[in-house]
Amino acid sequence: MTTAPGPVPVEPTHAWLITLQRPVERGVLATFTTEGTYTAKPGATRQSAYREIRALLDRQHPELAGANVLFFSLEPNRL
Repeated sequence: MTTAPGPVPVEPTHAWLITLQRPVERGVLATFTTEGTYTAKPGATRQSAYREIRALLDRQHPELAGANVLFFSLEPNRL
């Protein structure tokens, strides 16, 4: 008896880095930088990738929802 191979894992196509900033109290600013990988779907655009990543961060860190973006980078995930 043979078993069919499982699904082939999809490699992330892009690496991203984002820095967010928001006021917390009396002129004090909180700055948050994080990074990760993104697997683009067929027909994806840079804008759709940004919106997906931003929605993910808003779910993971609701205190940063609406924060200003100081930096965003989305680059192919290869050397």
